[in-house]
Amino acid sequence: MTGPEPYTGLRFQLLGPLRAWRGATELDLGQMQRRVVLAVLLLHADAPMSRDQLVDAVWGPAVPTRAANLLQRHASGLRRVLEPERPPRAPSGLLAWTEAGYLLTPGAAELDVRTFERLIDEAHTARAEGDLPATARGLHAALDLWHGRLCEGMTSPLLDTERDRLAERRLSVLEERIEVDLSLGDDFDLVGEIRRLTVEHPLREGLHGLLMLALHRTGRQAEALTAYDRARRLLRDELGVEPGQRLRGLHARILAADPGLDARPDRPPPTTAGRAAPAATGSPVIVTPAQLPHPVNGFVGRKEALARLDSLLSDDGTDGDGGTVVITAIGGTAGVGKTTLAVHWAHRVRARFPDGQLYVNLRGFDPSGPAMRPAEAIRGFLDALGVPPRRIPVDLDGQMSLYRSLLAHRRMLLVLDNAQSADQVRPLLPGSPDCFTVVTSRNQLTALMVTEGAQPLGLGLMSGTEAEGVLGRRIGADRVAAAPDALHAIISSCARLPLALAIVAAYAATHPQLPLDAVAKELHASGGALDLLDGGDAATDVRKVFSWSYRRLTRPAAWLFRMLGLHPGPDISTAAVAGLTGLPPGRVRPLLAELTDSHLLTRHQPERYEFHDLLRAYAAELALIHDPPADRQAVVRGLLDHYLHSAFRASLCLNPNRDDPIDLAPARVPFAGEEFGDHDAALSWFRTEHAVLVAVQELARGSELDTHTWQLAWALRPYLDRGGHWRSAVTVYRRALESARRESSTHGQAVSHGCLAYAYMRLSRYEDVDTHMRQALDLYKALDDPLGQAHAHRTLAWLGDQKERYGEALDHSRAALAFFEEAGHRTGQARALNAVGWFCFRLGRHQEALVHCERALRMHQEAEDRFAQADTWDSLGQVHHRLDQHEQAMACYRRALSIYREIGDRYNEADTLSSLGDLHLAAGDAGSAREAWRRAVVLLEGLGHRKAAEVRARLDTDAESNPQENGAT
Repeated sequence: MTGPEPYTGLRFQLLGPLRAWRGATELDLGQMQRRVVLAVLLLHADAPMSRDQLVDAVWGPAVPTRAANLLQRHASGLRRVLEPERPPRAPSGLLAWTEAGYLLTPGAAELDVRTFERLIDEAHTARAEGDLPATARGLHAALDLWHGRLCEGMTSPLLDTERDRLAERRLSVLEERIEVDLSLGDDFDLVGEIRRLTVEHPLREGLHGLLMLALHRTGRQAEALTAYDRARRLLRDELGVEPGQRLRGLHARILAADPGLDARPDRPPPTTAGRAAPAATGSPVIVTPAQLPHPVNGFVGRKEALARLDSLLSDDGTDGDGGTVVITAIGGTAGVGKTTLAVHWAHRVRARFPDGQLYVNLRGFDPSGPAMRPAEAIRGFLDALGVPPRRIPVDLDGQMSLYRSLLAHRRMLLVLDNAQSADQVRPLLPGSPDCFTVVTSRNQLTALMVTEGAQPLGLGLMSGTEAEGVLGRRIGADRVAAAPDALHAIISSCARLPLALAIVAAYAATHPQLPLDAVAKELHASGGALDLLDGGDAATDVRKVFSWSYRRLTRPAAWLFRMLGLHPGPDISTAAVAGLTGLPPGRVRPLLAELTDSHLLTRHQPERYEFHDLLRAYAAELALIHDPPADRQAVVRGLLDHYLHSAFRASLCLNPNRDDPIDLAPARVPFAGEEFGDHDAALSWFRTEHAVLVAVQELARGSELDTHTWQLAWALRPYLDRGGHWRSAVTVYRRALESARRESSTHGQAVSHGCLAYAYMRLSRYEDVDTHMRQALDLYKALDDPLGQAHAHRTLAWLGDQKERYGEALDHSRAALAFFEEAGHRTGQARALNAVGWFCFRLGRHQEALVHCERALRMHQEAEDRFAQADTWDSLGQVHHRLDQHEQAMACYRRALSIYREIGDRYNEADTLSSLGDLHLAAGDAGSAREAWRRAVVLLEGLGHRKAAEVRARLDTDAESNPQENGAT
């Protein structure tokens, strides 16, 4: 017979005041002595404690009379509170008396002390595997569990001992967390935080070392050396000892300006099996990007072009003139081998560029859509260089400045492939003479030669000898030598174009039993009078080769090839191919393999494929010829279903509690849409598919699939907003509104007006916000949609805050609360409550504000709404600040910052940092105030937000009032 199951609906907090919950209800644990007994048993959970052990742990030597009876009474009281549904006299599944003593078995109940240790163990595992971001997340999460000292306000021999042990444990984890944050470059307000910790714990050498390193990495060497002198004096005065070897060594390295100490937040460590290598304490975190595509096997010929490229490098890897950046524009028609040459040469010389290689396909002649914008290319480079997304400016000028700063002291090789114009290339050129850039384009790019000193390198068709070399290398020299006439016929049919030669060679190599004469005859027979693809004579023969290779495909692979031509690009995942075809991934992979084996498709990353632009145009043309409009429309519909359902799910992972919900129609194919395990997976998917999703929305609009158009915009909103893509978001939402109007969707128009208002709010275009949000409100009223009206009122309250109309904003917040209550939307109610509290605060009703915000926070925590928790922590920080409760305000701000960083919300992080600076100043810590304001200014200026000037004015005012103190900064 088995015993009763332990009750699992419990949650316990020991790190801070002792608290317990059953579900969402907090429990009254009774008198202090009973609480002490529970705390002791929780610290020994799942291990029996004899009566004597429990008495010693609770009372120590001051044992009361009848202690055993007291323990029995407290245990009975705890069972009644923790197991109210247990029948009288039934055995307890939670707190039992056994032969070995009292045994508390919480089972699946949440116990913060255990969670704290588990998160630390997971963080250490991640660090051993070289995954520093996961390490940082784990350590931050562990520390976020602390709400004060262990069982604050309680005392017993065991609790006092454990309190000291866990306090030391927390400090060690805190030091490790700061060290990891420094290694990652996530140094928001680290100086201020470490300063405070060195004051609280003046004899911990590790904290003093971290302060020195943080100051040094922010360019404040003088302050770093001063921090060492202060630490040395403290140790000598208090303990009569000199600093340890580690601290002395760090001091010496700062004095010597050791470049190994320089912070390189933009460069995470080299990776192994996809994970970052662990960084030693105090070591810089460095990335060496290696973005070059894989070189073509069996490259032959082009000796003159390679020699010309070699001549442009001096012996040390820079250009021959020693001071001018050389841009080599490799021009030539499509398929002539520009990219192959550039990549082959780049691999040959990459050892001369120890700081890495960057590569981007600028899609200058992509038939499916516009060329890549410079901002998009720079954004990709900044990601490759390890810059955290929150540090990347929104505007192109800011991105260019950051990008060139990162390359200023590096020797790097850049390959800018398939450029359309000089204007597209110019923002991507580094300002460092140690970098070398290769540009490929079908155009001459004469402007680059005039303004940037580019060295032109024209690339024509291969010579007959080079073409023979290509075929001989890939097919086999003996086989080629045995059929010279067939060889010449093949070369003629391929027009000596490398792309065509590669396709034919691949076919001949995979059919070794087929005589070359037969290959030449079939190739010749497949030709005909074909239109030009790009206006060049060579393209006529290329198309002949394409058709010849295409006809060798199986019928399913040929159909897939044509349908891929309908995809807007720039590339496509296996999952999207499954959505497009309606086939499971296991069935599309063999078809994709057939296309790649035929050189009609390229797999440039695991599970991601792309076309050569000529092949994309050819595939789309075949689809127009061979597939009826209804079939093409069905494929496009399946493709859009895939991206819409994927984006919808990813959006809900980023923000699962949205208050402007939409409903999707079921997908028409069975394999539409990807699944995401967590927030990070969804964010990673959005980053990978960003360019594709924007192109797909344009495809939906062009195909008059209007519902897909506006619903895709809705799904993109959390990603575009938190990433600071506000200007491009306006374009996306305008398309959405146009499509919703075209299909006369009242709900679609309301949603699109709301999305537009949200983007305009970030851009401080308040009249546009008011116009669109009031239109949204009218439409939601017409729909009798309480949730939509609540959303509109909440946004109008936000607008009132920006316009300092706090009474009006409070009215909108209360209206939002009423509509959320009518709709039964708990997270919406909590957000509206926070807004009510915030505007009470704005109106000077601080205690009332505290009540509303604390209630909102409890509701957010019950719903596990992380984003809204951050907003409410920020509100509470403001209220406590105004009430001069500096310690509580500091804790609230730090909670908000931690979550904003976790979810990548750059604006709100900056806003809270600004408030944190104000708090530091009010507390008399001007240095920490400046550090917080500086970080806020960096974020706000990067986002192009008007508030940057306001925060910078505070810095300037502080500098004027403290000129001596600010001299080093």
